[in-house]
Amino acid sequence: MKGQVPSIRTHGWLGRPPKTDEEAVARILEAADRCIKRAGARTSIADVAQELGVSRATVYRYFDSTTDLLRAAAALGTQEFMRRVGKRLSGLTDPAEIIIEGIVETITQAPGEPYLRLLLEEPTHALLRSVTSESAREFGRAVLLESTSADWGSSGGQDLDGLLEWALRVVQSFLSAPGDPPRSPEELREYLWQWMGPSIHAWATNARGPGPGP
Repeated sequence: MKGQVPSIRTHGWLGRPPKTDEEAVARILEAADRCIKRAGARTSIADVAQELGVSRATVYRYFDSTTDLLRAAAALGTQEFMRRVGKRLSGLTDPAEIIIEGIVETITQAPGEPYLRLLLEEPTHALLRSVTSESAREFGRAVLLESTSADWGSSGGQDLDGLLEWALRVVQSFLSAPGDPPRSPEELREYLWQWMGPSIHAWATNARGPGPGP
């Protein structure tokens, strides 16, 4: 999104021009949300402009490109999905179970989630790469701390960001290359418990593995 936005013009906007730049951006993102739910990654700035009754130039005043607009819309859409995942994990106390179930839930729900599909279908893959961004990790951290019942504060080490990055990279990998054939939710859960479960438990108890060789 552009850092500076000029004054809003009063024509267009289906006869209801926004009163502030913040309202204009919010309405653009709301229109993008409707377009994405209909057309997915085929959504363009022209589609959003038509949805709002404004010119493409009006949308370009707030977003530099279609990718910029889709990235902003995807950030909001995936955050809402992550909040729902957090609610599903709220009764769990085992850090490994929370992380693994969160990964399984995200990957298995992807086909029915318009914003997760958008991450996969957007042709430049810029949105998929944003899965592991600093903002994504910060939001994931907030979901874990606020929505789940694990005692994250007493877990070994304080590198929750590192754990989240690892989990998000696993999600990114399975979304981009699910396997042929893809694992069922049960198979995926068993695979993750085998390879991630022990490591997360070791992290949570502050256990240290063997150091690097000589």
